[in-house]
Amino acid sequence: MTHHILLSVTLQEIITRWMLVWGILFLRYTIVAGAFFLVFYVVWRQRWAHKRIQPKFPKQSQYRQEFLYSLATMCVFACVASLIFIARNNGLTRIYSNIADFGWWYWGASVLLVIILHDTYFYWTHRLMHHPWLFKWVHRVHHESHNPSPWAAFSFHPLEAVLEAGILPLLVFTMPLHWSALFIFLLYMMVMNVIGHLGYEIFPKGMHGHPLGRWQNSSTHHNMHHHFVHYNFGLYFNWWDTWMKTNHPKYFEAYDKLAKAKQEEIFASKTA
Repeated sequence: MTHHILLSVTLQEIITRWMLVWGILFLRYTIVAGAFFLVFYVVWRQRWAHKRIQPKFPKQSQYRQEFLYSLATMCVFACVASLIFIARNNGLTRIYSNIADFGWWYWGASVLLVIILHDTYFYWTHRLMHHPWLFKWVHRVHHESHNPSPWAAFSFHPLEAVLEAGILPLLVFTMPLHWSALFIFLLYMMVMNVIGHLGYEIFPKGMHGHPLGRWQNSSTHHNMHHHFVHYNFGLYFNWWDTWMKTNHPKYFEAYDKLAKAKQEEIFASKTA
């Protein structure tokens, strides 16, 4: 009898946590992606026309598909996050609440470290997703957005969503992380993911000529990946694509020259 009661409470806690987390993920997605979509695709669409990466706009059917797949992805993310919350409440993770336990220096370093670790995790799992079989049956869903919009940020096949969420257990079970550092990392991930699928280049020209800016990825970088497929696998930074020689040969040219004629030339062929 006791075991049944404990099981019932556990299931109830999981369901409650799942609903709460899914709601938070939904709000974060709709607010961040929706804000960028409203600004660039509705309100100031003409004002930002000169920054448009691909001249054409996606069809309404693509927006709907991206949104629906993103809803499914959030269901998967909510499952993983809910289990992490429960594990944390039972002392099974390394998430902590008192910043004094490790100090502010570690707090700042941990935010930077998890971003770098996630960038590495993403690059190599992304390369894995481009294995012919995985691409055909799983990753193809994301690449159906040849000309992505902000709504494509979470548009994954459910199996890929599991892989995408896999970074969280790896982090929270292996390194001390303050809950606020984790929150900032997840918010940064959401914003940069939306920017990567924005369809407009919002970073300044000449950025790649700066010692630090040269390593920053851009909306152009990931947009070209959706179009050309076999290049530009990185997420936040450009170092893995640089080191592994997977940058598209025309990426820097595309970034620096966003005139419409140049866009049409660069995106004229998928074999470029």
